[in-house]
Amino acid sequence: MAKIEVKNITKIFGSNAAQALPKVEAGMGKEELLAETGAILGLKDVSLTIEEGEIFVIMGLSGSGKSTLIRHFNRLIDPTAGQILVDGNDVMKLSNKELEQFRRQKMSMVFQRFGLLPHRTVIQNVAYGLEIQGVAKTERETTAMEWIEAVGLNGFENKYPSQLSGGMQQRVGLARALANNPDILLMDEAFSALDPLIRSQMQDQLVELQEKLHKTIVFITHDLDEALRIGDKIAILKDGVISQVGTPAEILLEPEDDYVRAFVRDVNRARVLTVDTVMQPPAMRITHDNIERALSEMVRRGEEYGYVIHNKEYRGYVTQEVLEEAVEDKSSSATIYDLAVEGNSVTLEDTLEEALPVTLEADHPVPVLDESGALKGILSQEEVGQILVPPSEDDEAESKPVSLKVIDKEEETLKAAS
Repeated sequence: MAKIEVKNITKIFGSNAAQALPKVEAGMGKEELLAETGAILGLKDVSLTIEEGEIFVIMGLSGSGKSTLIRHFNRLIDPTAGQILVDGNDVMKLSNKELEQFRRQKMSMVFQRFGLLPHRTVIQNVAYGLEIQGVAKTERETTAMEWIEAVGLNGFENKYPSQLSGGMQQRVGLARALANNPDILLMDEAFSALDPLIRSQMQDQLVELQEKLHKTIVFITHDLDEALRIGDKIAILKDGVISQVGTPAEILLEPEDDYVRAFVRDVNRARVLTVDTVMQPPAMRITHDNIERALSEMVRRGEEYGYVIHNKEYRGYVTQEVLEEAVEDKSSSATIYDLAVEGNSVTLEDTLEEALPVTLEADHPVPVLDESGALKGILSQEEVGQILVPPSEDDEAESKPVSLKVIDKEEETLKAAS
């Protein structure tokens, strides 16, 4: 379900924006518009759909228009042309009073520079939005404490911002935004002022909180690694124009233009992509306990490995050789479940970096299991190799499978390519 719909937004800064709009609609670019009219093109015909409950990341370099775009959602900036719909309602049609309520109740914003009130304690800062809404002191402080605990600041509620580290101050800002219980959380470069380690911790905390809260989060960043780490969907902006919108896997594996291709070229794919983006369905599932039938099916299909399933639960894998020996041994009473070797497995949520050692050690495609133990797919060395070492532009026309055994022997090549 669409939570936010951005329809053909164009934003031109300058006193003559209305006169400049027809030129932009006719195809005039940013530099030409500035030279001819003195107006600055912030956004050009931007359209997006942000689904309820997802983390939607808008990223781009400085001047790309990402902060301009997010400020349209709560009408801190009004568009020159286009529509913003939230829950199907046109934000541009809200009266001043309706807009005030909309900003207080529907959306909260977390800024890069924290924006805390220095003369108020942590709990007073977190409760500030509730105070503005007229919530009684006891109730707002109870709510504030819940969010202080949720962001890991229990025991610091009576401290002042100046007594906290940068990471702790940003946690206060996040708790303050969440205390209003908004449907939508807008985060504009919220972690970019933090040290790398603290930034990584804040990213983890945001993802953990989102698993519980299921808010709609719009996150602005210039850091592709951050976007890929936290985003369900990513929109990449360049000069006020959308270059591509997609999942992290789509952005990495299917860049739509040279700009996006250049962005993702040096990304460590092994740390970003998860097993479910690479796995293949198992070619041979065995769901019965008839050894001769299983062997016949494997021979007919030309499959060396079969994956044994019983009551929807993965029981292990068998090989043609093992089944042949069992058929020849007339005295054996072993079942196919006895013959199945459980071996190592990986999960859907594992990154390729986490799955790589298991894949390298196995002499067969590794089973991929979900949290209930059901077989969802298999992961082979060749597939992982092709993802981690994509073909160069010269080789794209005739790419060949890459063996992870070769990659393992050439560790420096793996690090450079991934």
